[in-house]
Amino acid sequence: MVDLSSFPEPFAACVFGASGGIGAALVQTLAASPRVSQVHARSRRAANPAGNIVPFTFDLLDENSIAQAAASLKTDSPIRLIIVATGLLHDDRDLQPEKNYRAQSPDAYARAFAINATGPALVAKHFLPLLPRTGKSVFAAISARVGSIEDNRLGGWHAYRASKAALNMIMRNLAIELSRSHPDAIALTLHPGTVETNLSAPFARNVASGQLFTPDHSASCLIDVIDKAVPADSGSLIAWDGQKIPF
Repeated sequence: MVDLSSFPEPFAACVFGASGGIGAALVQTLAASPRVSQVHARSRRAANPAGNIVPFTFDLLDENSIAQAAASLKTDSPIRLIIVATGLLHDDRDLQPEKNYRAQSPDAYARAFAINATGPALVAKHFLPLLPRTGKSVFAAISARVGSIEDNRLGGWHAYRASKAALNMIMRNLAIELSRSHPDAIALTLHPGTVETNLSAPFARNVASGQLFTPDHSASCLIDVIDKAVPADSGSLIAWDGQKIPF
C-alpha cells in the first residue's frame, strides 16, 4: 500500500484513462490508500461505482466533454492529485511507430499529438483551476523515455517521440505557471517503464529480462514518485525508479 503521507489528508484524486492498463492499476492503487477519500476514474467507457471509486466518462478528443467533466465533478474533499494516463503509440487500423523517416505521415502526427499532447493540455486547462491554492497537489501525465530529445540514440518512432516531447514541454510550461498561483503544486511527466499493456505488447519480446513490469508494479512505483515529489521537481520528467530523465 502506498503511503502518500506528503499530501494533506483526506484528498480526492482523478485519473484520466482509467480503462487502460496503467490507468486502471493507478485507480486501484489510489483507492486502497487510506489518505484518498475518492478516486474519480474517467474513461471513454461507462462503469459502475465501486467503493470509493467514482466513474465518469469523457472523450479526450472533445474539449466540451472535458469541460463538462470538470464542471460536474463533486468531491467530498479537495482534489489534490490529477493523473492523465492516456497514450497512443499504435492502433488496430494503420497507425504504427515509424521505423524510418520515409514512413512519416500527417495523419500519424495529428493523431499522436491529439492524444499524447493536446488532450493532456486540455485536461490541465479545465482541471488545474480545481486544485487548492495551498498545500501539496500534483498534476501528472504519463510520458515516455523515448520523448527525451537528449536521450534519443535510436531514432524512429517519429510521431510518438515528438508528441511525448511536446507533452514534456507543455508540463514544463504548466509548472512555471502553477508556481505563480499555487506555490505548493507540482506538475510532472512520468515514465512508467515498459509495462504489460496493449501499448507495449508488440514490442515486449525485445524487453530485457526483469524489465517488463506489471501494471500494478508500475502504478505503485509511479505513486511513490508522486508522493516523494517536491515543488523543486515541478516541470521534470521522472522515471518509475525516481530518476530524472533529461528533456
